[in-house]
Amino acid sequence: MQELATQRLIRLREVMHLTGLGRSQTYALVAQRKFPAPIKISERCAAWREAEVCAWIADRVAASRARKAAA
Repeated sequence: MQELATQRLIRLREVMHLTGLGRSQTYALVAQRKFPAPIKISERCAAWREAEVCAWIADRVAASRARKAAA
């Protein structure tokens, strides 16, 4: 059951809610390879792996803490 939770797919609205990013900024970061790419789940539907988005958030928090500690 734990493995299933790490495979959960989330849609753009939830990605935006979790990260605080807007739609344009999310896709701009994807294009720059600075944010996980979405997975195409149908012809007109894409989603992100929740685990990848959460890892990206954790990396941003760690980078922020490291900058503050270095200052």
